[in-house]
Amino acid sequence: MQHNNPIIVAGSGPAGSLLTLYLAQHDVPVILLEKADSLPIDLRASTFHPPSLEMLAEVGLTDEMFAKGLKVDKYQYRDRRTDEVAEFDMKLIADETPFPFRLQLEQYEMTHIVGERLKAFPHVQVKFGHEVIEARNVADGVEVDVRTAAGKTTLKGSFCVGADGASSNVRKSAAIGFGGFTYDEKFLVASTPFPFEEVFDNLSYVNYVSDPDEWCVILRTDKIWRVLWPTEPGDSDEKLLSDDFIQSRLKHLYDKGDDYEIGHRTLYNVHQRVSETYFKDRIVLAGDACHINNPLGGMGMNGGLHDAFNLAQRLVRLMQDGGDHLAEFGQYDRQRRELAVDFVQKHTIENKKLMESTDPDIQQKRQAMLMDTASDPVKAKAFLMERAMLNCLRDSLAVQ
Repeated sequence: MQHNNPIIVAGSGPAGSLLTLYLAQHDVPVILLEKADSLPIDLRASTFHPPSLEMLAEVGLTDEMFAKGLKVDKYQYRDRRTDEVAEFDMKLIADETPFPFRLQLEQYEMTHIVGERLKAFPHVQVKFGHEVIEARNVADGVEVDVRTAAGKTTLKGSFCVGADGASSNVRKSAAIGFGGFTYDEKFLVASTPFPFEEVFDNLSYVNYVSDPDEWCVILRTDKIWRVLWPTEPGDSDEKLLSDDFIQSRLKHLYDKGDDYEIGHRTLYNVHQRVSETYFKDRIVLAGDACHINNPLGGMGMNGGLHDAFNLAQRLVRLMQDGGDHLAEFGQYDRQRRELAVDFVQKHTIENKKLMESTDPDIQQKRQAMLMDTASDPVKAKAFLMERAMLNCLRDSLAVQ
């Protein structure tokens, strides 16, 4: 095995950033390629679960992230029809993790912190405006074709990690299938500085709200409140992103008498897909490139971080000690695809079904189940261990 060529990472999102930083800290040469001209600032994932924080602490990111973000140790399932609230207190898992809370912080804050840290490593190259268009396995390594403003170039590497998102060119060029389905409706996310905590009683910073007319998710970061709604299939993007439509949805949530100040707005398709394998020889996938799901529960980005941390440890071993990359990647595939992703897909699909039901009987039974679970410390802890992704991560690491 040739170790003199760097590892090439496609995509500087959370998974690619964490993986690159881990490799950098273990003296592994890396080229990080990002098709955008700079790191984006947008409304994507914003919840970091406890096991993700444990990994981020290991690479030294948590102090700076805590300074920017909002620690949330309680979250609620609220029924707008009855005003019933099931509240889950994450202090119940304080004996299981040093971080018994969710950190609410936009993912771009994390990637920007990593971007600054990577500048300190001479063996790391970060190249913006570099889009990976094809990756292929060759003798003892990979070749990666990259499109830039100056034209096409080809890089040689020891391995290629595709962390280049749901439309991953790395995955496509490796001819890896991406099975699953796309929901008919899109999700709309809008932000506002309006203080919802002042108009809703005992509002936590993360809330799943059932409503016979329109369910939603309301959550707070250190800066803003974010609200997520489903939309009707067939409505145009222009309508859904318009001021009038977003104002109507915010006023349905709470009519404050005049217009809201609207910050970011994002509309996106909702998928449930998993790639048929997470690797092909020396090409290996992580994050949205190999699994995407609806965002209810905040499991997508966190699953990608867990991929990245698992894979980074394997790549360090391979680059420093040699060994059988097929065996390493085979176990990575078993741990991350066959078990962890099955969990994420199952729970995010279930979360959506529970949230979107308009049947009053189903809503009533759902809320009663959540109220009963939240009121029983044993049941509540078990619920939190699952939703915080602690159980699924531990189970995945036990897979040989």
